[in-house]
Amino acid sequence: MKRKKMFILIVLSAIILTACNSSKFKAETDWEVESFSHESQRGEEVSLENLKGKVWLTTFIFTNCETICPPMTMNMTMVQDELIELGVTDYKIVAFSVDPEVDTPEIMADFLAKFNPPDESKWELLSGYDPEYMEQFARDSFKALVKNDPSSNQVVHGQSFYLVDQKGVVVKSYNGYLEVPKEEIASDMQALIEQGK
Repeated sequence: MKRKKMFILIVLSAIILTACNSSKFKAETDWEVESFSHESQRGEEVSLENLKGKVWLTTFIFTNCETICPPMTMNMTMVQDELIELGVTDYKIVAFSVDPEVDTPEIMADFLAKFNPPDESKWELLSGYDPEYMEQFARDSFKALVKNDPSSNQVVHGQSFYLVDQKGVVVKSYNGYLEVPKEEIASDMQALIEQGK
């Protein structure tokens, strides 16, 4: 009889725990971001190591982009508006330049200022590496394409935003250009932060 009661108690505990965890954020991917250390728009070194412990939202852009980068950057500022509305504060927004030979810290800072982000201190626009490195880094860490267009000064790259957890693992991606799920992204970031506490 004791064993039966113990078994029922264990089963009920498992059901309760499952129910409690059902509202937690669930990862859709498990791509690990490879180690990096690059210069930000403030001239500071930003590395995977010093981002660990924080949830971050990231993408690939460049300042001379004539197509998707300006609207993607504006969309990212609107995600930040949603985060502020939710009261979320412990996060970073990271953008890797796909045109690092042009995108110096000063140029990146000027580019970001055009979009008037609600809290610039949360943004890290990174550059200071070889274009070939970024092709490999985007492919290996984010399953993303980055490729120079030999017929122009443009760089071919994706339009996704990626959600990275406190351990440096990509857990979800979103369309960052059209019909961007800004509220969902902010809500997922909040859930991931809560889950890590």
